Amino acid sequence: MTDLPEGVDWYPAPQRTGADDGGPLNRPPLALVLPGGGYGMHAPHEGEGYARWLNGIGVDAVVFAYPLAPHRHPDAVVATRALVRDLRAGRWAGLPSDPRIVVIGSSAGGHLAALVSNAPTPAERAVSDVDDRPDLALLCYPVTSMTDHPHGGSADNLLGPDASVRERSAVDTDLLVDDRTPPTFLWHTAEDADVSVTHSLSYGRALARHGVPFELHVFERGSHGIGLAAGLGPAEAWSTLATTWLRDRGW
Repeated sequence: MTDLPEGVDWYPAPQRTGADDGGPLNRPPLALVLPGGGYGMHAPHEGEGYARWLNGIGVDAVVFAYPLAPHRHPDAVVATRALVRDLRAGRWAGLPSDPRIVVIGSSAGGHLAALVSNAPTPAERAVSDVDDRPDLALLCYPVTSMTDHPHGGSADNLLGPDASVRERSAVDTDLLVDDRTPPTFLWHTAEDADVSVTHSLSYGRALARHGVPFELHVFERGSHGIGLAAGLGPAEAWSTLATTWLRDRGW
């Protein structure tokens, strides 16, 4: 296999589902995982941890260490869209050929996953017209707004502490949803004190307004950033629910 670019780690599944010669639409599945960390770090348990879960259900995973502060918007989303395009084009030998891609993002990584699932923002179009979107999106306790119950660290790291309300609202992902937004699975906890559950609720409403298929689960208990939530109560069920959701779509 040719070398992957810096910041891209591939976790191949021991036994793939949807193989090139037998999967739905003859396109194998591939997960692009975007860890959280407030656009200031990449949380390992939301990167490699998710990749191991995905491998266990027969899905190859690519974990992307996307650009962080001091990089500002649109660097992270431009780089992520370019990676989606390159993965589909089969640029690297060994990875699934012409895969169906689900982008999986947590917290700030969920914000980035939502950005790449929707039309480019004006700042993005100023540097790139690439509008490659994933086939599916899976958002875990995502940041979706920089103006309504904003997560201050994510907003400051992505846009700078002096960003205007207009600059922040330009990356409110619930305002970017359109008819081409991919089917989406979201989950959150009601007692999340860092990223309000209103983020997932508002994004779900936006999907509903545009007729985009989605599934939304809100668990009563659980703090922010719990990842796979193993041993942490009912929220642990999210990965099983997500697996069923993927299977229902031929994964």
